[in-house]
Amino acid sequence: MKKNLVLFVLFILPIVAYLFFASGVNSFITLPTITPTVPDVNSKWNSMNGDKVTLNNKITILGFPGEDILDNSGNFFTLNQKIYNKYREFKDFQMVFVAPEGTEQQAERLLKELGKISNMSGYHFVFAAPDAIQAYHNELKLLGKLDDKTGTPYVYIIDKKRNLRGRKGHSEKGKPEYKEGYNTTSASDLHNDMMDDVKIILAEYRLALKRNNANRKI
Repeated sequence: MKKNLVLFVLFILPIVAYLFFASGVNSFITLPTITPTVPDVNSKWNSMNGDKVTLNNKITILGFPGEDILDNSGNFFTLNQKIYNKYREFKDFQMVFVAPEGTEQQAERLLKELGKISNMSGYHFVFAAPDAIQAYHNELKLLGKLDDKTGTPYVYIIDKKRNLRGRKGHSEKGKPEYKEGYNTTSASDLHNDMMDDVKIILAEYRLALKRNNANRKI
């Protein structure tokens, strides 16, 4: 009994405290699931360098940039500075963008520009026909829709079990709250809500790792 209490104090309590203080404006201790077990990206879709891209066992920021990747490059730079650069050292963290076929050169130019300020090893583009992208987006079961260029400025958090995570329930002020994605045109949305929610996801996995290590020592 004493050993379990010591383990709780040493390993569990600090993580709970971290979750509380890291959550900021978000009142959730764990981030709710919006859509459970979304499909993995199609293995037949071409990737930038022919690498296999999967959502399995990864914390993924998933996006649909549409046909005008370079025209919306500012969104990528904001996302890169506010989110990617802060969490890219986490080995299971990645960015995956599903883009229409024919945008490969735009994506390559974008990565070249971002590569001047960041290590881009965590970025992945896959390319598919617009109707296939639309069908895949439909599987996410979101309220938001893709535009007529098969894109959206919103990005989504997918956990290691391919659950799409966000906010639903009530805020700290008791008001109904629902958030399925994060607007890359809004630096404040990324800096406040998204940064906060990614912290919670990472803290969940750190807590699980601590638990596993503690159980092995008992």
